Amino acid sequence: MTGWLHDTWQWLLAVFGPVALALVVGLVAVLVWVQVNALFLVWLERKVAAHIQLRIGPKEVGPFGLLQTVVDGIKLVSKELITPRPANWVLFVLSPLLVFTPVLLPFLVLPFAPSLPLRDLNVGLMLIFAFSGLNVLAILMGGWASNNKYALLGAIRSVAQNVAYEIPLLLSAMSVVIMAGSLRLGDIVAAQEGMWFVVYQPVAAILYLVGATAETNRAPFDIPEAESELVAGFHTEYSGMRFGLFFLAEYTNMFVVASVAITLFFGGWRGPFLPGVWWFLLKVYLLIFVVMWVRWTFPRLRFDQLMNFAWKYMIPIALLNLLVTALVMKLVG
Repeated sequence: MTGWLHDTWQWLLAVFGPVALALVVGLVAVLVWVQVNALFLVWLERKVAAHIQLRIGPKEVGPFGLLQTVVDGIKLVSKELITPRPANWVLFVLSPLLVFTPVLLPFLVLPFAPSLPLRDLNVGLMLIFAFSGLNVLAILMGGWASNNKYALLGAIRSVAQNVAYEIPLLLSAMSVVIMAGSLRLGDIVAAQEGMWFVVYQPVAAILYLVGATAETNRAPFDIPEAESELVAGFHTEYSGMRFGLFFLAEYTNMFVVASVAITLFFGGWRGPFLPGVWWFLLKVYLLIFVVMWVRWTFPRLRFDQLMNFAWKYMIPIALLNLLVTALVMKLVG
């Protein structure tokens, strides 16, 4: 058996090359990680909601209800894929795939540990923000192709919300880039050896976290999928695993934006005693817990309140913070 595995490995190296093979293996590992991460986060969210709102939460299937999300996933996969007759079939089917695919690419550059990013690109931060924009187009495509007024309203809301909140998100990240002098995520973590950037950039950190919450359509910014107004929003007409891809993309996006926040403001993999990857994951899941805490604590904003908050407050503050950061760095440098 060992000889067969060795021969297979040598054949794969000869055919694909070591770099391409490493990327393929990394992609398979990311796909497995995304599935397991989504299952865990769904279970965690149910538990957090139960404790905050004095509910029971999952507890029957498996120890502490851990297998409940596995059973729900199997049920979701086994459901029929229904396509509404008036829908645009091509765009309707393509939308869930286009939503899910871009969330895998940031894992190529996320620095879980000093030697762990699959590709340590010098524009890693730019790559993450560039591909995150495709998520908005996919949501708009799915809402429009559904030929459903609730889905279309949710898609339009999502576009308006993401355009508004992406600006302070990028501006807050640029404040850190100016301090670190690099778009490489590893360099940004290395620049925080003495002190985390959240100490120097508390305003940017707050703006980033608020903007990231809005970008991932999490309450109190879940206007695009407000159940009380739009049934389910942009994915109203989706069923089965097509809906499951939207679900996977949402929770994977939570992990990605939390990972970027940890990298930019909270020292990345840095920490005592434990290996770097464990510190990175611990910080990420702690931040995700805070996001869940906020969701089950605060009520949903009105759409006009949400847009006014971005354009009238967050964007001017982010611009001012960026200008002050550039001025201070110029004077210090």
